[in-house]
Amino acid sequence: MASSEIDALTQALARLPGLGPRSARRAVLHLIKKREAVLTPLLRALEQVAGRLSVCSVCGNVDTRDPCTVCADPRRDARMLCVVEDVSDLWALDRSRLFPGRFHVLGGRLSALEGVRPEDLTIDALLRRVGEGGIDEVVLAMNATLEGQTTAHYLAERLEGFPVRITQLAHGLPVGGELDYLDEGTLAQALRARRPLS
Repeated sequence: MASSEIDALTQALARLPGLGPRSARRAVLHLIKKREAVLTPLLRALEQVAGRLSVCSVCGNVDTRDPCTVCADPRRDARMLCVVEDVSDLWALDRSRLFPGRFHVLGGRLSALEGVRPEDLTIDALLRRVGEGGIDEVVLAMNATLEGQTTAHYLAERLEGFPVRITQLAHGLPVGGELDYLDEGTLAQALRARRPLS
């Protein structure tokens, strides 16, 4: 039987995405066994992040500085703006190193079922950024869900009056995907977005 402190640590870890009670117990045991090599550096890193964590006042990213590392990077193309639903989407796209521009985090997506309205998202801040000028292209990088596509269409309508090119991420067949395993929505999108071979 573990002490109340170890139980509290296990319960705290079990609240993290992807960790249930059993996985959390295994993680706690690993932390205890590797106290000097894993637990102590983890505690230091958590304390540093917790004390300096902030939301970027420009794009909505989460970082330890404001403006965030992405917004402060002079190598970024300020003429390109990629709009994403959440910080995790920003991190995924940035990790790919394929998008050279800047980002804007909406903080979610429109959803009538969940009661998320346009005023609940950072759409007004997006419109202000685009209205200030200097942006040539707005890439709508919404998730390929009904709510994501609804959000993309809404944003496209709101951005219509601005002198910017509005683009959207392509949807369709994943690399290495087999047709037999794909859902009808993915197949339909892939057929609609087909292009000449040569």
